[in-house]
Amino acid sequence: MLPVHIPHVRLAHLNNGCLHLQVNLRFMDLGDEIQRVLRSVGHNLVKLLRHLLWHLLHLAVSTWYFGLDLAHLLQHYLISSGLLRNYKVLNLSNLRCLAIVVDSEEAQHTSRVVELLSWLSAIGVKHVCLYDMEGVLKESKEIILKKLGDARPPEVADERSLFLERKHMVLEFVSLSDGKEGVAKAASFLCSNYLKGASSGEDQEPVFTEPEMTSALRAIGCGGPDPDLLLVYGSARCHLGFPAWRLRYTEIVHMGSLKSMKYGAMIKSIRKFTMVHQNYGS
Repeated sequence: MLPVHIPHVRLAHLNNGCLHLQVNLRFMDLGDEIQRVLRSVGHNLVKLLRHLLWHLLHLAVSTWYFGLDLAHLLQHYLISSGLLRNYKVLNLSNLRCLAIVVDSEEAQHTSRVVELLSWLSAIGVKHVCLYDMEGVLKESKEIILKKLGDARPPEVADERSLFLERKHMVLEFVSLSDGKEGVAKAASFLCSNYLKGASSGEDQEPVFTEPEMTSALRAIGCGGPDPDLLLVYGSARCHLGFPAWRLRYTEIVHMGSLKSMKYGAMIKSIRKFTMVHQNYGS
């Protein structure tokens, strides 16, 4: 058998082809790796830009509100110091009754409540309804009335003469229990009146109108005047369970914490209310 001789030229071509193939494969792997790196860098760059835009937007909004707070503080200071003439004299003819809602935790600071009521008395507010959910202010009723001196509870005050003479302020103390018990007592009052009418021979369907409900609430001592303006002091932006039947046309304003109350902020809210023209029922 004759030996087979492979030419050296063909072996060289094969070796060169394998070498080129390996080089091409390495370049392809390197290209894929570069593409993965570029995609990762691009993704991280987009995330970085998003975070940067978010922080810039947050900084802009925070700066805006910080500027507003500074402007409000400056305005409140100017009002308190009497430098703004428009806030010196208030027309309170449309403010027949003012309600103050205080968070029960902050209502324990009786001195702050007395200071707030003193401000209202000084500007000429003649009827104030003081409310907190748990009745903390009710328990401090005697202390508050004694410290004020010129305030009278509605049960011992002739409100009409007080309003005309402008010597004293009528001060109500209301809590959440008054709302629930008031509805129950008013319903019982209306039901007893209906049963009396039925026993006397009057056969009518029990239809209770809003005026009848109002008169029933007044008859049981829970039907005070509807507040024209309600100022809420506390963290919650709601009336905290204030009797709903007395809020039919009431404007509600959140004043922030009682600890940080400001005379200028109170005057500003009251003046803003007195400057608004209201059309009831139109």
